[in-house]
Amino acid sequence: MDNQDRIWQLYARKMAREASEAELQELHDLVANDPSMDMQLQLMTEFWNNSSPVRELKNDDAFNRILEQATEEQNEIASAKAPARPSVPVHPHKHPAPGFNKSIIRNYAVVAWRNLVRSKSFSAINIAGLALGMVSAVVILLWSFKELSFDQFHSKKERVYHIMNRAKFEENVVVWGATPKPLAAVLEQNYPQVETAVRLNWVALFVLHAGSQQYQEPGYLTDPGFFNVFDFPFLKGDPKTALQSEYSIVLTETMAKKLFGNTNVLGHTVRIDSTDFFTVTGVMKDPPINSSLDFNYVIPWSYMKRVGWDDNNWKNNNVRTVVLMKPGIDEATANKLFANVVKKQVSDSENELFVHPLTKWHLRSGFHNGINDGGEIILVRMFCIIAGFILLIACINYVNMSTARSQKRAREVGIRKVVGAGRGSLITQFLGESVLVSFFAGAIALILLYPALLAFNYLIDDRLSVPFGNYQFWIAAILFMIVTGILAGIYPAFYLSSYQPVKVLKGHFKRIRVFVTPRKMLVTLQFTFAIVMIICTIVIYRQIKHTQERDRGYRGNNLAYMYMKGRMKQNYPAIREELLASNAITDITRSNCPITDVWSNGDDYDWDGNPPGERHVVMRFTADRNYVSAMGLQLLQGRDLDTEKHPADTSSVLINQAAAKMMGISANAVGKKIRQGKKELEVVGVVQNFIPDMPYQAFMPAVIHGDTDNFGAISFRLNEERGTDENLASIAGIFRKYNPDYPFEHFFADEAYEAKFATEKVIGTLAAFFAGLTVFISCLGLFALAACLAESRIKEIGVRKVLGASVTRITALLSKDFFQPIVLAILIASPLAWWGMDHWLSNYAYRTSINWWVIATAALLVILIAIATVSYQTVKAAIANPVRSLKTE
Repeated sequence: MDNQDRIWQLYARKMAREASEAELQELHDLVANDPSMDMQLQLMTEFWNNSSPVRELKNDDAFNRILEQATEEQNEIASAKAPARPSVPVHPHKHPAPGFNKSIIRNYAVVAWRNLVRSKSFSAINIAGLALGMVSAVVILLWSFKELSFDQFHSKKERVYHIMNRAKFEENVVVWGATPKPLAAVLEQNYPQVETAVRLNWVALFVLHAGSQQYQEPGYLTDPGFFNVFDFPFLKGDPKTALQSEYSIVLTETMAKKLFGNTNVLGHTVRIDSTDFFTVTGVMKDPPINSSLDFNYVIPWSYMKRVGWDDNNWKNNNVRTVVLMKPGIDEATANKLFANVVKKQVSDSENELFVHPLTKWHLRSGFHNGINDGGEIILVRMFCIIAGFILLIACINYVNMSTARSQKRAREVGIRKVVGAGRGSLITQFLGESVLVSFFAGAIALILLYPALLAFNYLIDDRLSVPFGNYQFWIAAILFMIVTGILAGIYPAFYLSSYQPVKVLKGHFKRIRVFVTPRKMLVTLQFTFAIVMIICTIVIYRQIKHTQERDRGYRGNNLAYMYMKGRMKQNYPAIREELLASNAITDITRSNCPITDVWSNGDDYDWDGNPPGERHVVMRFTADRNYVSAMGLQLLQGRDLDTEKHPADTSSVLINQAAAKMMGISANAVGKKIRQGKKELEVVGVVQNFIPDMPYQAFMPAVIHGDTDNFGAISFRLNEERGTDENLASIAGIFRKYNPDYPFEHFFADEAYEAKFATEKVIGTLAAFFAGLTVFISCLGLFALAACLAESRIKEIGVRKVLGASVTRITALLSKDFFQPIVLAILIASPLAWWGMDHWLSNYAYRTSINWWVIATAALLVILIAIATVSYQTVKAAIANPVRSLKTE
């Protein structure tokens, strides 16, 4: 028992009139040796004998006076030992009037600051953890607010709808956003509920020329009512008339500056490709980053006829149709109106139209079996939950360290209560301290926010910014800091304020010996989330690797392609001959699209044995010759297409294994007849299944038609015996010779295939980062908690060492309390993570499995990190000299 505990024991016997003369003398001697206890005993005696309690509003002033008097006594003792100095008159202390005044606030601030400074290491850990949690949460929230704000700037957003298609194919209802070109005119003419209908055809291959400047940028071909439906502010020109002329063009602000250097360009001429000249009739502001429509220019729909892209075929679904409904027409009414429009035009069509509101385009465009069941909103919710958990984990650190170090604040609580402080004022004081810590952390988070946002933008390829100039941001930031401080401090405030003054002033603390305590529950929650994040990260990367290693069905190495534009079509024979003669390539072919993409699907194929009315979606390609060899496909049956050698191949097709299986001709497909509409086609070969679209999908049926005209891409295989740069230099010279108005722009099949994993890679990287951050913040708290608990048990450790306990045994004893919640976290997190990732993997037809070792790896990793975190403090406490800890006993 230390001296102060003995003083309180003797004082209690004195006040109970049970102390002997010897005990009273011992009490007097002990107080004489410890002057700081004298004022506490005087104060306790005063309030013991005084029946009228001090008013609560004067509590903090009373506490200040006690501290000041104790300080003065210590100064007097020091002065007695020092040489005598001239006396200075002392003025009596003036007490402020009752009320919540500046002195109370100053007292709270001074005490809070002293506590921060007194425990610098614990304060630094608290502030660092909260700062990391805050900056992570703010970055995610800024991204989430941007996602939620998509398309909300359009004034007529509640009346704008995208017309979509759905139909049953085999056992599933399939939804797609493309519609026939004549649909918009029919809706506008025959349905008075429609105010405006516009078509959107996105193009990326046009090259815009102005003087010496030329750029290939994406844009839209659309109807004149486009700017009536959507709100894109004009800097120059009139949006009502900007698209009335066939050869008019509206540029964005950035595009105008690229071409002309400024935005004052009305009436200027822009050449598109090598033949057509357009007059600038408008300059609009750039589409904001929260717009679903991203483009650099807009051209009238009438130009579609000029380039031969327009048609009246109701079976050809390849443009977007958007309608602006008149006020009062809701989504359900529009669905009833438009459901059978296509069926009225095509008697045998089973396609049903429905509308998708503009407000759902970005976040809620996911469909499963014909039902809208989510989309990007799921990702937004997931990351908001992650942000909340990261911030919660940082707050848990503060809670655990505050409660673990509660004994150091106990006597302060006891004295304040003795002088009359109510529990409410104590809660206010402790909450004030947590809010102060939160503001320090918030200030650091604001400093870290800008570089964190730069890294986040780079990772997700976005343009998020911090609105430092917006007063609403600062109001939100202050409120965020206050809420975070209250969230972190609410439990410690109630916990610390619940101490009974008589017990704490006597130093009586009982350690709770139960398996589950609030502190263990909080540590369990921290590591449960950390383990879930680690397991999710491992599964995501396994899924990406599993799919990347999948046989894609063609040889992507050294396979390059270019989109056909300008004079490539008319000069192709000469281009082909010179490329082969240059020895830069070994093979070349033309097709409607690159093998890494699908530009056309069809459901109009039929064959003998196909059940009547059953529809099948088939990927459709066209090729002239050498398609199999150039793409590196494996020919399983028959021969390749060659429309030059076999002119009849314009009525021939290659099919893949999936198509042969679907048609029931896998064994011997060559020579079999299939039908596309009324046209009969002969199968001349079967190729191995290949992946032209998303790599996670199952193999889809594919039909490759022989053709001589309908091509959109040239694919060629580079000569492996020469360097890539040398090959490309030769190829570039040939294309510039025959297509001088266009830049040489090529793509590699390997890179295009790899780009298909971009979304999953971003999710995996973010999951890994948040998992690491979660573990780091949790271990910060674990490190401080280990130090704090080791400090509180220093005398117990000393006694155990004196009695013969080894360093290993003491280390194990101290570590046991930390590993119980971690083991419990593993047991809770493992089934949660397995269930969540199994649900995520169910979205992929081609997917990996979740093996037991994935969970075991995550568990082992967390245990090793925890051991490394805790062992420093536990070993340090275990090897400490027991003499130092027991010398006061």
